[in-house]
Amino acid sequence: MSWLTIPLAFDFIQQALAISVLIAAAAGALSCFLVLKGWALMGDAISHAVLPGVVLAHILGIPLIIGAFAAGMICATATGYLAANSRVKQDTVMGVVFAGMFGFGVVLYRSIETDVHLDHILFGHMLGVGWADVRTTGMIALAALAAVVLRRRDLLLFSFDPQHASAIGLRTGLLHYGLLAIISLVVVGALDAVGLILAIALLIAPGATAHLLTERFDRMLGLSILIGVLGAIGGVFLGFHANADPAASIVVVLTGIFILAFLLASKHGVVWRRRAPVRG
Repeated sequence: MSWLTIPLAFDFIQQALAISVLIAAAAGALSCFLVLKGWALMGDAISHAVLPGVVLAHILGIPLIIGAFAAGMICATATGYLAANSRVKQDTVMGVVFAGMFGFGVVLYRSIETDVHLDHILFGHMLGVGWADVRTTGMIALAALAAVVLRRRDLLLFSFDPQHASAIGLRTGLLHYGLLAIISLVVVGALDAVGLILAIALLIAPGATAHLLTERFDRMLGLSILIGVLGAIGGVFLGFHANADPAASIVVVLTGIFILAFLLASKHGVVWRRRAPVRG
């Protein structure tokens, strides 16, 4: 048991565990809707696009999370507007918008003098967070998690059939932009923990894995949260013992869990399908 107790003796590991578990739980819940709605690229786009907001917030001397959230919402709104008013498909528009905003953010960053390292923004600085950062991320994560869980039925119907959702009186516009706002919040919350780029794994892998394991949505939601949390815990311990970056280790663990589910899941796993009798 020393492999488990020794890391917990260090404050920075306790803080890393706390912040990663909090954001992984929120991202795991949100992940289900991104997977079911086919919005995997939207999480990717927003996570890249918040970089100019972070840099501008630093220049203006305001909290970085404000700039990041504003940039994420601008990206999401611009993507929706361009997709609705052009012949270009939404996934193509996402690629153009997030690449453009990410490039703009890098140009801004290179044009200023700052002690904020770009690697910390892109890949996180989990071992350098304090309890104040944990509290801030915790408030963001709990708000996002509560919004997703409380409105899960409406969001599920909107994800599968927005026309029917509108016909029964749901405000689909509010659900659309509300979901985009939650994505932006979770990306902002992941800024200190895993950074902007690695946040994509937290937003996609848990839901994709849970989707392989069950066909019932409530069970999928619970599994996705559990997978995200287990991936966060496993990644922090793996990073400590392997002397590796904990954020990257979390991504490795989540990927490993997905591969196991892909191979071994009942009904949908590769091994199960090969062993299943052929019905003639």
